[in-house]
Amino acid sequence: MKKTILVTLGLTLATAMFAAEAATMVPPGNSHVEQPNIPGASSRRTQATNTTFQAKYRKVYALLQHDAGLRGKIEQAAATYGIDPMHIVGAIVGEHTYNVDAYDRLQTYYVKAISYLSSKLSFAYEGEDITDFVQRPQFQECVGKSDSYELWECREQVWNLSFRGKTVGGESFPDDRFGATFFQPYYAGQTFGLGQLNPLTALQMSDLVHQVSGLPKLDVGDPNAVYKTIMDPDLTLDYVAATIRKSIDAYRSIAGFDISGNPGITSTLYNVGNPEQRAHALKAENDRRRAAGEPEKLPEENYYGWLVNDKLPELNALF
Repeated sequence: MKKTILVTLGLTLATAMFAAEAATMVPPGNSHVEQPNIPGASSRRTQATNTTFQAKYRKVYALLQHDAGLRGKIEQAAATYGIDPMHIVGAIVGEHTYNVDAYDRLQTYYVKAISYLSSKLSFAYEGEDITDFVQRPQFQECVGKSDSYELWECREQVWNLSFRGKTVGGESFPDDRFGATFFQPYYAGQTFGLGQLNPLTALQMSDLVHQVSGLPKLDVGDPNAVYKTIMDPDLTLDYVAATIRKSIDAYRSIAGFDISGNPGITSTLYNVGNPEQRAHALKAENDRRRAAGEPEKLPEENYYGWLVNDKLPELNALF
C-alpha cells in the first residue's frame, strides 16, 4: 500500500513538474545511416576482456529478457518520471554494451550494493576531501544555490574554470573532469550499477529524486551511501529516470526540441552528459542558422544512441 501511494505521489509530482511546452518533435529512429565511430577506449576495454560488443549486448539483453521483476522496476521508474521505459532500457543497454559487462543476475547488484556499506570510501583528491575543497573561496558563487542539480553544476563549472589543469596556490590540479578527479575512489572513469551512474550525477539528481520518488537525499559526506544507492536496483533506477527526464526537459525548454520520442537521443545525452550545456550550444547553432536562412539542426545520436535506436524493435518487444 505504501509503495502504491508513493508511486501515485511521484506520478502527480512528475505531471506537475514536467508540463509539456511547445517544441519541435524529433522523429524516432536514427539520423545516421551507419553507426558513428565507436571511441577507441571503448573498443580497447572490450578487447581487453576478450569479448565483443555484440556479445555484451546479448548479455544485457538476456538479463532484461529473463527477469520480469527487473522489467517491472524499469516500468515503474519510467511511469514515475513520465517517460517511456525505452529511455531507461536504452541507457542500460548502451552502458553495458560499450562500458562494462552486465551481471548475469539482478541479485548480484544487490550483493554489490550491500558490500559498499562495509567499505571505507572517500571523495577526495590528494588527501583533500571534497567537503573541504568546495569551501575554497572560488566556490563562493555557488553558496546560494539550494537545489542539488544547480549546486553541483555550479561547482563543476568552477572546477573547469578555476582548477582544471591549473596550478592554484602552488598546487597543481589534473586536466580532468570534476567527477573523475574527486568522485572515483577506485579509479578514474569508474561507474556502477544497472545504469552505470557516477557519483557526481547521483548527487546532482538527489533533490529531484527526493521530491518525486521520496527517497532520502544523498550526502556528499557519506560516499558509502552514495555508492550503495548507485548499485541498488531498487534505488538507482529512479536516478537513471531522473537523469533522462532532466535531459528531455533541458532540450525542450532551452533548445526547443521534444526528444521524448527518440530513445537514441536521450541515450546519447546519458552517455555524454551535460545536457543543459549541449542544449544551449544547439540553440546557439540554430539561432545562427536561422539568421543565415539555413535549415535548423536536429539533435543527433552518437554511436551509443545509434545502437539503441537500431535495437529498439526487439527491446520494445520485451515490454
